[in-house]
Amino acid sequence: MSELEDLIRDRIAERGPITIAAYMQACLGHPSFGYYMKQDPFGAEGDFTTAPEISQMFGELLGLWAVAGWQAAGSPAPFALAELGPGRGTLMADALRAASGSHAFLKAAQVQLVEMSPALRAAQETKLAASGIEAQWHDTVEAILAQSEGTFFAIANEFLDALPIHQFQLTEAGWRERLVGLGEGGALAFTLSGDPPPDFAVQILSTRSDQIGAIAEFCPAVVGTAQQCARAIAERGGLALFVDYGHERSAAGETLQALRDHEYVSPLASPGDADLTAHVDFEAVARGALAGGCIPFGPLTQGEFLSRIGIQQRAERLIAANPDHAPEVTEALDRLTGEARMGKLFKVMALAPQGVIPPGFEAGEAFQL
Repeated sequence: MSELEDLIRDRIAERGPITIAAYMQACLGHPSFGYYMKQDPFGAEGDFTTAPEISQMFGELLGLWAVAGWQAAGSPAPFALAELGPGRGTLMADALRAASGSHAFLKAAQVQLVEMSPALRAAQETKLAASGIEAQWHDTVEAILAQSEGTFFAIANEFLDALPIHQFQLTEAGWRERLVGLGEGGALAFTLSGDPPPDFAVQILSTRSDQIGAIAEFCPAVVGTAQQCARAIAERGGLALFVDYGHERSAAGETLQALRDHEYVSPLASPGDADLTAHVDFEAVARGALAGGCIPFGPLTQGEFLSRIGIQQRAERLIAANPDHAPEVTEALDRLTGEARMGKLFKVMALAPQGVIPPGFEAGEAFQL
């Protein structure tokens, strides 16, 4: 039993069951025992591997995407170049290396990073310093917006999936929130609230028509993040790009999952020692964007998006420059774009001001509610 599990069990015993959102917040962000607060979870020695760690092509293409969007916006200077959840800093380092062909872009960019983990901030600082990149760190998107001016460009890869979700289950009495309580022998167990859903979920759940026992998930933080970014872009100009695994439309279904040592485990096992995530509801992202005054585009599958912005051509150039690495480049290309791998499950959504079409998207691909 982990120290964090002891704290959670004591809290439940004293105050009653907690929401899954509160459980996720404790598991991931507890100052001393939270998963992201005490370790670097990436790579073969961690619990999972993200696209920037698979291949330099991913970050390079997103960097070139940002340059194209910045130039289309009139090359504003200075501007905020934000990354939400920057991992080890690999994506940003690769992106700015690829953007080095535009000296004006690099000179105008003010790198802003949203990261709550001290361990990952240290890794990011080391990585970016080695590339000569100066950055500022923040705990929230709101902090970036309060401390910066000018056009706002944001990239978020596998950021939204770690934001805390609420779950609801349809019973004979209606929708009830799913909670974490204590079961047999004092072990953590899922239970249901006896009260109707909180106000923030009533409207969303009223649109669901499902069978008894169905589970629906809702993440207010996803909507809020999209709305914050959209409001900044609507007021200042810019673009945002969200890359994550998830589904295009809101629908019932349980997607909460835990990953430890690259294996799936129970979300209630070893709190603080496993990564907790849920599939992103891109319709919710779109609703947040529209509420903030922006137009959401997509989502496209990751495979389609990367193909449109040139990953095949980039792979061919890497192979031509170093034929000995052809197997590794080919494997990375398939992993990032293959339908049976990340290419289909992962989606890409862009937020743009009224009248702007983001690079990689077409006019008819604005999200329709």
